[in-house]
Parts: sequence; C-alpha cells; structure tokens
Amino acid sequence: MDIAGMIRESGVIGGGGAGFPTHVKLASKAEYVLLNAAECEPLIRVDQELLEHFPAEVLAGLNYARECVEAEKAIIGIKEKHAEIIQILNETIRAQGLEALLEVKPMADIYPAGDEQVLVYELTGRIVPEANIPIAVGCVVINVETALNIYRAVDGSPVTETFLTLAGDISNPITIKAPIGTPVRDVLAHTELEDYAEHTVIDGGPMMGAVLENLDGHISKKTKALILLKRQSVLIRKKSMSAEQIKRINRSTCEQCRMCTDLCPRYLLGHDSEPHKTMRMANYNIEDMEAQKRAQLCCLCGLCELVSCPAGLFPKTANQGYRDRLLGEGIRYKPDKMTFTARFGREHRLLPGKRLLYKLGLWKYDKAAPLTEIAITPKYVRIATNQHVGAPVVPTVSQGVHVQSGQVIGEIPEGALGARIHASIDGIVTEVTKDYIEITREGG
Repeated sequence: MDIAGMIRESGVIGGGGAGFPTHVKLASKAEYVLLNAAECEPLIRVDQELLEHFPAEVLAGLNYARECVEAEKAIIGIKEKHAEIIQILNETIRAQGLEALLEVKPMADIYPAGDEQVLVYELTGRIVPEANIPIAVGCVVINVETALNIYRAVDGSPVTETFLTLAGDISNPITIKAPIGTPVRDVLAHTELEDYAEHTVIDGGPMMGAVLENLDGHISKKTKALILLKRQSVLIRKKSMSAEQIKRINRSTCEQCRMCTDLCPRYLLGHDSEPHKTMRMANYNIEDMEAQKRAQLCCLCGLCELVSCPAGLFPKTANQGYRDRLLGEGIRYKPDKMTFTARFGREHRLLPGKRLLYKLGLWKYDKAAPLTEIAITPKYVRIATNQHVGAPVVPTVSQGVHVQSGQVIGEIPEGALGARIHASIDGIVTEVTKDYIEITREGG
C-alpha cells in the first residue's frame, strides 16, 4: 500500500481548523509542502510541544507528505521567537540528512500567521487567488499534528488520540493527550479547578474558538485547546452575545471608518474582502448580491471584531451571516482574476502577537503549557461520525460488540469525501447513532 493509502486507512485529517481529509489533500501534485507551525492563536502550545518532543517523527511525516505530492521541498513556517525549537528542527534535519528537502523558515510574530493563505505568502511570496486553496499556487499546507499522524499512519497506527492545551485563568496550564471522544469534563478535571461556576470554556483559540454552551461535549480529532476564562471577562462577554444583540449594536454604532477592512489579512493580500461594506449592507438591508458574495472571502480570523474596530463592533459576525446564508442557497463567489498583488503598506498593518495578547486581556495567561505524561482514561468515549470535511462515516459496528483501540468503527461512504474513525479505547459499543458511536470501557 502506498503512503496515501496508509494515511486514508488511518483516518488522518487536518489536526485543527476544518479537518480536511489528508489523503485527499495529498492526492494533488505540488511544488511545496508547507508545515504550519505558526500557532498564531494566543495561549495554544500544541505545535511547540510536539516539535520539542517529537521532532524526528514530525519531520519524517512531513517528508512523507512531500513524497506524496512529489514536491521539490517542504518548508516549515515557525515564529522566529521560538529559537530553541528552530535549533532542534535544524539539528534534526541535519541528522536525518534532509537539508536539501526540508527548510525551516522563521516568521514574524503576527496574527494571523497561521491562516493558510497568509502562511503561503510569508513562506513563498505567492498569493492564493480569491475563493481558492493553496494548491492553486502549487502549495499544500499541513499542520504539525497532521505530520505526526502521517508518520504514525505509515508506522501502522490510526488516529485514536489528540493533543490539546488547557490554558487561561488556571494555575497549571498544560498540554495533554486524550483519546478521541473523551468527555470534555474528564479533560477539564486536570485543571485543578474545583468547579467551573465562575468560568466559561472556549473550544479552540481565544480568537476563533467558540464558547461552549455547556460542558457535556466530547473531544474530536480537531480539538486543539480548551481555554478557561472568567465569565465576566471582556472576551467572554463579547463572544457570548446573541445574534440579535450583535445586529442591534452593529446597526446603531457603525460609522464606516473602514478600520476592519484596512487591517483585514485577506484584504492586505489584495483580495476584495471589505468587511466595512458588509456592515453597511447588513445595517441598511442593501440587496446587492455581488457585494454579499464577497463575504465568502472572509477567513473568520476575528481580527476585525476583536481588535481592529475602534467601537468594538462585529464585522466578522456580519460576514459569517452572509456566508452561511449564501452557502445554504448554493451561491458562491467567483473571482474574475487569478493574479493578485499584496496591497501597499501591508507590512506596516500586521498585528504583533504581544499587542494581541494585551488587546484581549490575556497577557497574564501567556505561560508555558508543558506536555505532560498524564494518562486520561475515560470510562466511556463518544466518537463523532462527522468530525471532518465531507460525509459522515458509515458505522461498521453495532451495539453490544466488543472493540479494541485502533479498530475501524466507521467507514467512508462509497464515492464520498470523508475520513475513517477508529475506536480510541478497548470496550463495548453501547450506542450507535447517526451522530456518534459510544464505547464504554469494560468494568468502567
């Protein structure tokens, strides 16, 4: 079986973001494979910890990806402030004799350096066209945990666990490994908080992560962080506003200063993303379909509504409203050109990471979150059938069946885009639904 086949068998997906199936992404031919180690979201430490503890495995997985797409080189994008990890990577590349194939390229500490289109530009100087993906300019982007999982897939190990950071207003920020499907509460038990009455949890980074309405959810392949902040913090209060509140605030306060547009990372790459115009359309009910389609150019990084807007409004949410509606109607933006030039002065409009921390009120939580050896052994796991881009898996097990960790429990539908899922613990299948497969540990 070839490398792509092993990756498919093991259920590897993008270990963050949308969760695109990796075997499909690596089916293309590309000039470059880019390793996204920018980790631009504040407080998350997964990439840093994996690169420190598993550099040889990550780089081997990256090289397997490079071989799959027949790329001439793989480039690792990592912030220059991580000097010790950069040294580890360079030493490992030399030890593996891969200097001609793998290159470490330090990046400035800016947000959102981890946006794949920003990453492509910073590492190659190429600009991905509007409404397109990196392969349009000869690049494939994977992240650090995906590279590690590629290595393990070639070694015969499916994806049964994920790494995530616990951080925020807690005394012991850590990076931890958990079986896929672990209850969120079981992970949070390692924060040393006695209760969560005063805290709210963000699933993901402070910028793009969503506030959890309750703590009854379960970890997926894409879970990269659980950030705990006080309920009364400015960030939590803003992220917890209702759609009606946001609409009313936007309509009553927007003065069309266009700061949201002038600092938009996609606009600065030359794209026609102009959130101030989206605000105008939403506030005045302007029916301009072509202008509405431009909302689909938004990368949802949150910079406009959490940093740029001087009045603290919600341009990203306005964009997202149009994006979701148009997607539901099957309407898509179509660019009229394929070549773009970065806007004049872009380098002076990039947001430094430290400024972002202070703007969000998170500077005091910016601490190391070391990878721990803590073993999380949940009594049960609930593994989602659709934790990736594409169709939900078809369950291959039924209630009452005994399964072992690593066993296939969900298969990709015939002819569909998707990714396999595997049992993450040994146990008995106690429930099978269209949304999840539950496995209970024997004796649990």
